[in-house]
Amino acid sequence: MKWLQGAWHDGTRWLYALWPVSMLFRGLATLRRRWLQGSARRLGRQPLIVVGNISVGGAGKTSLLMALAQELQGHGFSPGVISRGHGGRNAVFPLSVTADSDPAICGDEPVLIAANTRCPVVIDPDRCRALQKLLADHAVDLVLADDGLQHYRLHRDLEIAMVDGSRMFGNGLCLPAGPLREPPQRLREVDLVVVNGAPVAPLDLPVPVFQAEMQALALVNLHNGEERQFHGRPFAADSTVQVVSAIGNPDRFFALMQKLPHRLARIDFPDHHPFSAKDFASGRIDPQQPIVMTEKDAVKCRKFATANFWVLRATMTFPPALLEALLGKLGQVSTRT
Repeated sequence: MKWLQGAWHDGTRWLYALWPVSMLFRGLATLRRRWLQGSARRLGRQPLIVVGNISVGGAGKTSLLMALAQELQGHGFSPGVISRGHGGRNAVFPLSVTADSDPAICGDEPVLIAANTRCPVVIDPDRCRALQKLLADHAVDLVLADDGLQHYRLHRDLEIAMVDGSRMFGNGLCLPAGPLREPPQRLREVDLVVVNGAPVAPLDLPVPVFQAEMQALALVNLHNGEERQFHGRPFAADSTVQVVSAIGNPDRFFALMQKLPHRLARIDFPDHHPFSAKDFASGRIDPQQPIVMTEKDAVKCRKFATANFWVLRATMTFPPALLEALLGKLGQVSTRT
């Protein structure tokens, strides 16, 4: 799968042989959307905001959702979160998730969201069932749906689409010839677009577009909780920092780590890889050198982490105008419901 993702973004010409299949996928996606939107259900009176994207791979939508949840809490809202729970193996849904939940059961992203926002989180591949449980069990006045842009059975009041600034839309084709779940024109119909990092090409859209950035805050030891500043030289001068990741776009994480004045060794695993102690004892990773992971991956390593496991604590920052636009649109929703 990794080689295919690379081909989507490097201009590989043979993918155009799949153009007929891509056009069929695009047509079916459009028909599916029209059919499901006609029967979308509103569950409860709380405004529902979908944060998602139109492409495969990590664009940063979960980081954006967490940052927005924290900002909304600061403005007096009590948000709850629903998610699919990708990567988990739970057989019974819907399932409530807390900061202490097992990522092997519920997936890494829901645990990360619960830990960082302290919001109630419910997962279910059927977002409608997740929403029903969330509203039944928790007193929330706002709902954020993580990665639910294409879950059209669920009524949404606002849509926020995330775009990876470095990858954009790859070759511009829909699956399987390209990385798109829906064509780029879909962005013209959302409420807000947020670009993660500087875009390699301008976006000409009739909706507000904002740029966000991931900002490194600190390095935290996963074993003992020690915290070190990210800037400067957090490790010994002769250290080789092993950048271990199992995320959709490891390039962005590695680029952030390159700001450190250390030698780096990049070690990638498939997205949502279920880390175990065996992964770190196979000889691929040096147990004597520092290991730095994202918070998303670190939640899967808490049980077996040793003193050389470190977590990059980071946050997504965006201009105040983004929050102002979101609050304005929420005000408009409140007058309609």
